[in-house]
Amino acid sequence: MTRHISVHKTLKAALVLLALIAGFAPLGAEAVPSFAEQTGQRCSACHVGGLGPHLTQFGREFKLGGYTLRARTGFTNPLAAMAIASNVSTRKDQDAAPPHYDTNNNLALDQISVFVAGGVGQYFGAFGQFTYDGIGRAFAWDQLDLRAAKQTTISGTDVLIGVDLNNSPGVQDAWNTLPSWGFPFTASSLAPSPAAAPMIAEAFAQRVLGSSVYMMWNHAIYAEAGLYWTPGKKFLSAMGVDINDGDTMMKGAAPYARVAYTKDLGVQNFEIGAFAFFPKSYPGGNRLAGGDTFRDLGIDASWQYTGLSDVTVSVDARYTHEAQNLAASLALNEAANRHNTLQETQIDASYYWRNMIGVTVSPFHIWGSTDSLFYADNRTMTPNSTGVIFQLDYTPWGADVSPLGRRFNLRVGAQYTLYTELNGATKDYDGQGHNASDNNTFRLFTWVAF
Repeated sequence: MTRHISVHKTLKAALVLLALIAGFAPLGAEAVPSFAEQTGQRCSACHVGGLGPHLTQFGREFKLGGYTLRARTGFTNPLAAMAIASNVSTRKDQDAAPPHYDTNNNLALDQISVFVAGGVGQYFGAFGQFTYDGIGRAFAWDQLDLRAAKQTTISGTDVLIGVDLNNSPGVQDAWNTLPSWGFPFTASSLAPSPAAAPMIAEAFAQRVLGSSVYMMWNHAIYAEAGLYWTPGKKFLSAMGVDINDGDTMMKGAAPYARVAYTKDLGVQNFEIGAFAFFPKSYPGGNRLAGGDTFRDLGIDASWQYTGLSDVTVSVDARYTHEAQNLAASLALNEAANRHNTLQETQIDASYYWRNMIGVTVSPFHIWGSTDSLFYADNRTMTPNSTGVIFQLDYTPWGADVSPLGRRFNLRVGAQYTLYTELNGATKDYDGQGHNASDNNTFRLFTWVAF
């Protein structure tokens, strides 16, 4: 299949899905608008720093409520878009680069996304994102979150009940602690990154569909349970997902669960919770040896404080423990151990002044079992990686409406990722003389939303 035919099929499928999302109801009082226009709120009402997926307490309630809150009736434009471009430089040249790019100092259009987002009536809402990957030069569906939610009372207590359909484990979550919406909120595939990550960290993003039911009891106790499965290859291909025989594919249905306790105290709010994901997979798409089994269990917490004038402080944290039963990989001689573990922890702390100027620091650590085949590409045969991400960003209209209208927003920023350990070692991690610090990355980015 040629690139032209593939893109044509993807665009056709995306337009059909866009029409389905937008067509929950006829245009008019029940139309699907974009969020800012629908709610009549500034971006800072829903987003820490005035742009991007980091949600405030109001933003979380809006999402869990099915994206249905509206300030007025009547038709509003259901479409929105964003573009992100950046310049990526590493301390030393990389050994290889994607087609059309150099081994260092690359200026690139990272992505262009089109959104259909909003609520229809009292109970239904959607968030649909479709993205052109400027690095891979391909168009595909990105994040999908379809909801139906209803507020009711049980024994005199307020209860929110909802159902959800999405295409990435955790993308439906309202807190920015899970990998789907976790920091960094923008990144480039041109930047090096650790080779190992838990399965819940987007291993199946855009490659699955999942459905769950959730409940928020008394605005405090949240519980969710659901299942994920892999759609047919024709469907995924039509949505722009490039499925090759060497890709990890989900086997059967994978249970997902989430619980959290949250409290809004006015000038501050906090959440503490836990999550679980139990996927089975065919390693490298090979079905001959059965499947590998994974058990991802984690805890998370978040805190936001707005008690200081013009200042927002937030902290997000998670810890994930993954138990791996690699029976299939062992049989295929792709793992030396039947049982391995992988653990990951990440914290991000941010400070925003007037939702315009922000500083974020995010240390991370990944570690796990030694396996001479599973991690054969590094000298120590372990997944261990440690580092910290620093970000400084400026959002000129984070707390106000831009001169170009409510829909337009802009952020410029700088990221620096420092590695003290990468893929198993600090020095000579691959046996070819490469050090972890060689991958230290400086990235300048521009993020435009409209």
